[in-house]
Amino acid sequence: MKDIEILSLGPFYAPSYEAMERDFTVHKLWLAKERDALLAKVGSRIRGIQATHRDKTDVGLMDALPKLEIIACFGVGVDGVDLDAARQRGLIVTNTPEVLNECVADLAMGLTVATLRRISLGDRFVRNGSWLKGPLPFARKVGGKTMGILGYGRIGKAIAKRAEAFGMQIVYHGRKPQAEVSYKYYPKLVDMARDCDVLMVICPGGPATHHIVNAEVLRALGPEGTLVNVARGSVVDEQALVKALADGTLGAAGLDVFEDEPRVPEALFAMDQVVLQPHVGSATHETRKAMGDLTVDNLRAHFAGKPVLTRVV
Repeated sequence: MKDIEILSLGPFYAPSYEAMERDFTVHKLWLAKERDALLAKVGSRIRGIQATHRDKTDVGLMDALPKLEIIACFGVGVDGVDLDAARQRGLIVTNTPEVLNECVADLAMGLTVATLRRISLGDRFVRNGSWLKGPLPFARKVGGKTMGILGYGRIGKAIAKRAEAFGMQIVYHGRKPQAEVSYKYYPKLVDMARDCDVLMVICPGGPATHHIVNAEVLRALGPEGTLVNVARGSVVDEQALVKALADGTLGAAGLDVFEDEPRVPEALFAMDQVVLQPHVGSATHETRKAMGDLTVDNLRAHFAGKPVLTRVV
């Protein structure tokens, strides 16, 4: 398949990436000093795009690649792809679902426990010698709390399983109630936020969910409430979040994602009630390998004339 040329928009798990380079001729747009010059040189020969969650695959890029057939996304989210434009052009779009569910759910539960039990603060408290001066202020119990899950999909279900093991009660909000799900469904997010202790954000990104967690939802969650976001930074109104944490409207937050990564609002750095992570929900060797292999396997299948494994469009 070395005669098939792929445009790579961003790097992913190195061994899987190297396998893609062995099978295909790969042009690295993310390393090009002159992106337009590279597109002008190779665009007419590109038949596939490999993208990550950080990359934008818009109409302009699609139009620059007249022979484009497939967009293979490394990650479950495809909010960086203009899906309507892809459909109009008859392009295949793939992602890497399922293989990252467990690791993202692990981190989501880890952030929940770390935030409620103030684990990061406790670590700093010991390291900087504060324990010598007195005890760490009390934290909050995990068991018995209600977790409201925004986005009760594959990962949401894996989070619920873990939260139940910690003795938490589960409720959820999505576009519609799901059959055979016993948890209470809330048609309105603000109502669920008012009734839960922890609001877990694990819905897809994109225009439909942009700032769905707004100032009103944060007020409903309240000064005793905790927000945990392992979805996309765009889902939460970040300015409203910072303000709510600063003035006590919201109690605490555990955040793995941000609106303008890797830039994070500096105001969050000094907040002891906030636990921060650098978008690492799926960042384990095992999971990133599975994601990378699936990305490459989708490309291999398509160009071998077989159905792709995980088609979105």
